[in-house]
This record gives sequence, C-alpha cells and structure tokens, in this order.
Amino acid sequence: MEMLASLHTLPSPLPPTTTSSSSEPSYKTPFITRRRAIISASTAAIASLLHISNPIPSLYPAIALQPQQVELDQEEDRIVRLFQETSPSVVFIEDLELAKIPKSSSKGDRDVVAEDEDAKVEGTGSGFIWDKFGHIVTNYHVVDKLATDQSGLQSCKVLLADASGTSFYKEGKIVGIDPAYDLAVLKVDVEGYELKPIVVGTSRDLRVGQSCFAIGNPFGYENTLTTGVVSGLGREIPSPNGRAIRGAIQTDAAINAGNSGGPLIDSYGHVIGVNTATFTRKGTGISSGVNFAIPIDTVVRTVPYLIVYGTPYSNRFQ
Repeated sequence: MEMLASLHTLPSPLPPTTTSSSSEPSYKTPFITRRRAIISASTAAIASLLHISNPIPSLYPAIALQPQQVELDQEEDRIVRLFQETSPSVVFIEDLELAKIPKSSSKGDRDVVAEDEDAKVEGTGSGFIWDKFGHIVTNYHVVDKLATDQSGLQSCKVLLADASGTSFYKEGKIVGIDPAYDLAVLKVDVEGYELKPIVVGTSRDLRVGQSCFAIGNPFGYENTLTTGVVSGLGREIPSPNGRAIRGAIQTDAAINAGNSGGPLIDSYGHVIGVNTATFTRKGTGISSGVNFAIPIDTVVRTVPYLIVYGTPYSNRFQ
C-alpha cells in the first residue's frame, strides 16, 4: 500500500530552461520525464498488485471481466430481439386424423378443428408466413398425409399469430406441393387479421462459420430457438420422392422432430433456409448435430409457382 500512496508524491516539475536562440522557457524535456515517471509508476503498481502475497480478490478480476460482460450482454440482447421480431412469423402445424368427416360450418370453414375432441394428432411441424394473404411455407413431409388423403379424414391445424401478437387457430388447406424439394404451401383464412410475413433473405452468399438460428416447434414445444453456425454448403440430401435435393445448407443448430418446415435465419432475421432434415443418433431420435435446410433461393424460385399454379414449374405443362 505504500507504493500506491507514492503515486501522489511525484517530484515537482524541473524549473524551466532557456536557450540562447530563444527567450521562451522550454518545458519539453521535464514534461516527458514526468510523463514517463507516471507511466513507470503506474506499471509498477499494477505489476505489484498481481504479485503481492495477499491480493484483493475482487479488484483485478472485476476490472478485467467488465468489457467481456458488456459484450456478452449486448450479444444476448441482440439474439433476444432477433427471436422476438421473427417468432410472430413462425407457425405451429398439427397433422390431424379426424374420427369422422366434420359437418361443414355455415361459414364454409373448418378453421376450429381444435373443437373436434376425437381428432388424433399424427404429427407436428413448423412453417412460416410467406405473405399477408395467409400463405404458409412448410415441408411437404409435414403435410404429406393431407396431400395424399382420399378419405377426407385428414386435416391440418395451424396456430399462428397476427401482427399484434394475438394467437389463433385456423385450418390449413394445401395450395401446392413439390415433393422433389420437400416444399408445400398452405393457405389459411386470415380475414380480420393482419399477419407479419417473414423477411426473405438469400442463400447464395452464405459462408461456412457464420451464425444462424432455427425457430420452430420441436416435439410440440412452441416457439423454440436453437443457435449454431453454417457448417457446410452444397450438401445433397434425399427428398420425399426419392430424388436428391442439391445445394442444401448444413448447420449444427439443433433441428429435431417438429422443427421441419420452420425457418433457418441469419443474424439479421432474414430467412436463409427451410429446416428439413437431421441425422439422428441410432435408436434415440435425437439430433446428432448434422442438420440440413433447403436454401431460400430454391424456395423463392418454387413457392410462387405453387401459389399460382399449385404445382412446380417443372410439372406445369404435364
């Protein structure tokens, strides 16, 4: 402690000196000397604090950790805001098998499928709001039973939120499907509601190592966020019709059952892919950390044709 006190008893500046060329006093040399003395004394004081036998336990660690803590808090706040801004555009999809064909309502809409207590939930998935007209993008394998249903007993219930955050259920009706890319578009009646479409990004300039986030409903848990990085690009994964989906994005952001059809977003909240597949540990059903998403550039090329024609461009004239 004596050394700390010595910082306040530095010697006074040396008297000014004059030269023959100027009558003005010169403080140049004494000033530098005094500054060096202050720096040397400060350095010695810090060094001594690190080596004294009975250090103050909270002093140095607290000073050292402050910038790290501030940076961590800012990063956490950024991710929280990212989720809060994007999650209203993500929907929860339930694949239902009805006990009997429900009576059509006077409105011609079976949107309150939840009232059918005998409906059996056969699977769950995710999707995201494509536009304000109620079009929902998801995976084909999430709604394949509805797409191939001949009995009229299959139904799809969609839980979504409007721009104000109010949640509501609607029946999802298939508009178009593309099994080759594992994509499907649903339509829900949103009369009286204002939706918040998701912000569409691009996947052409992705780089391995950049952060990404998956939002969905794994195992039926609504609005779940998982974080990771882009682990690989240009991957090839199988599609529901047996063909290969090329150019898939690989990520270590956890994608589990129920995440399928949800968005993979970048650090700006822009969709860069549709979560679709994962390698699971044998016998567990748990993600192995090797997960895949359909690149958004592929989705952007496919979805408009599904909305307008109900079929992908390649099948339009067949």
